Amino acid sequence: MLHFLRSAIARRSFAGAMLLGTALTACAAQAATFTMYRDPNCGCCLAWADHMEQGEKHVVETVNHPDMASVKSQNGVPDDLRSCHTVLADGYVIEGHVPAADVERLLAERPEGVTGLAVAGMPMGSPGMEHGNHRQPFQVIAFGPEGRSVWASYPGNAS
Repeated sequence: MLHFLRSAIARRSFAGAMLLGTALTACAAQAATFTMYRDPNCGCCLAWADHMEQGEKHVVETVNHPDMASVKSQNGVPDDLRSCHTVLADGYVIEGHVPAADVERLLAERPEGVTGLAVAGMPMGSPGMEHGNHRQPFQVIAFGPEGRSVWASYPGNAS
């Protein structure tokens, strides 16, 4: 009888562990939620959010904010790297039209000393700023308390 009880408890513990593992995996598979602060009159911000939501890895919640300069200042975005929208993403600041692949790399690598990534201005051809085949060159800059570095470079084209 004691062997039967031990066996039943072991089966229940294993089943419970399997259920817990399945639940944790389901939670991890859910899309991460990013918060995007934007001027309510800017349409390219919504196009960038659509870019980030492709593949259903992320959900971008938008917050219309009347004073974007204060949002940027509060989150440590350098003046010369500012763009139209500011995103809070899993402990990082994403400023402007940063490609999804660069955000994914940041979240995977989680480098020390990096506060966030920025694409200064609104370069044509960057995510959310697509217009035909025309693409201006741009760089994604990693920034933080220890300085800056080029995270990625994207060439332009002549069309």
